[in-house]
Amino acid sequence: MSFNSLEYLIFLGIVCGLFYLFPDNRVRKWLLLLESLFFYFCWDYMAGFLLMGTSLLTWICGMQIGKTEQIAKRRMWMSAACTVTLGSLFFFKYGGVLFAGKTLFLPAGISFYTFQTLAYVLDIYHKRAEPEKSFTSYTLFVSFFPQLVAGPIERTGQLLPQLKQFHRPSTQERTDAFWFLLSGYFHKVVIADQLAPWVDRVFADYVQASGFQILFATVLFGVQIYCDFYGYSEIARGSALLLGIRLSANFRHPYRAQSIQDFWHRWHISLTKWFTDYVYIPLGGNQKGTLRQIGAIALVFLLSGLWHGVGWHFVAWGAIHAIYQISERLGQRSLKEFHAPRWMGNMKQIRVFLLVTFAWLFFRAESLQAAFQMLMRLGEGWMHPVADFHELMWLLFLLGSFVISERLPDDKNQIPESFRALMVFYTVLAILFVGLYQLTSHGENAFIYFQF
Repeated sequence: MSFNSLEYLIFLGIVCGLFYLFPDNRVRKWLLLLESLFFYFCWDYMAGFLLMGTSLLTWICGMQIGKTEQIAKRRMWMSAACTVTLGSLFFFKYGGVLFAGKTLFLPAGISFYTFQTLAYVLDIYHKRAEPEKSFTSYTLFVSFFPQLVAGPIERTGQLLPQLKQFHRPSTQERTDAFWFLLSGYFHKVVIADQLAPWVDRVFADYVQASGFQILFATVLFGVQIYCDFYGYSEIARGSALLLGIRLSANFRHPYRAQSIQDFWHRWHISLTKWFTDYVYIPLGGNQKGTLRQIGAIALVFLLSGLWHGVGWHFVAWGAIHAIYQISERLGQRSLKEFHAPRWMGNMKQIRVFLLVTFAWLFFRAESLQAAFQMLMRLGEGWMHPVADFHELMWLLFLLGSFVISERLPDDKNQIPESFRALMVFYTVLAILFVGLYQLTSHGENAFIYFQF
């Protein structure tokens, strides 16, 4: 049941109707739990049992850690949780390729809920959180349907209290939810899904593509993956806020970043924060000297590449960003006295976009060999048209729509009311028109991060 399906909209309507119909918090909790499990079991019932097993195991480990002050016992239960959860993730994500030469069935959202449950156990172990006594509340925390399949990766203290004490959303919260949903469906259906066919065609047949087509397709993929994942995150935030629950923002205009460090503070924020808190800082962060910091950065981005998928091209993508980060940090120390003029801000944004786009080629390629072959072809066929005239105009229109949407203020109350109404009208019209065309032509497109 994908977010960009009619079934999901019907499901969300039923969930909201029952939520408002039953004001008792205990009833709401049970209803949301059953609805969330139904949502996930619709993907695959075996994946649903794995989710329940992971929830039960990490809940028991958290309870046992909270019951004792003995370091050995606390470490034993923490290690058990880490071993089983990460072991399951490794088995389903990499086991098939390593041992059988083919990819196993990947349970939807396993990379996300594994990190969420692991953070819960580690927070209890380090005494940053108390164990949740109610298995029902904890299972809802793990399986809450808006953020279950592709995040954001929520922390215990941010989400769990909201799932124990519901409230009726205010008028402002419902308005915000509407804007989240509108923005999410626009970015996913109108932009990401319309760029996808052209990008897929070039990357699938890169041997026949010109250098300009490969370059243009890589730029378009950078826009596509952002609009796709950002669209999911906004739909998740809007769906949750209709129930009075605020999820964390997972993106903050990453292509406005003026450095690679800034980019990772804006892109997939919940994953960046997870790696920072549970890998980078425990390894010493920036407190143990330059060499230790370089090693920590390299490990974080190696793990980030492996988290995203099996293949050396994902490792290369992580390594490229590690090189970017290390180079920037070393460069900042040598240029800390240099005060750049204001006009250089735009140049920095362009530089970051180009660097990130270069790395996206490795991320999107089918293999490391394919990525290098595409790089070798960049100097060829620049006189060949990138697309026919009508297709090129459509692609440029989508890019223009993306740029305009990125320039709109986050607070929609800053937009004049008359223009806001016009914008809503044309956005809804575009979503309906493009969505219906897509469903009748080739069906709904899955979100990119569902495969991770």
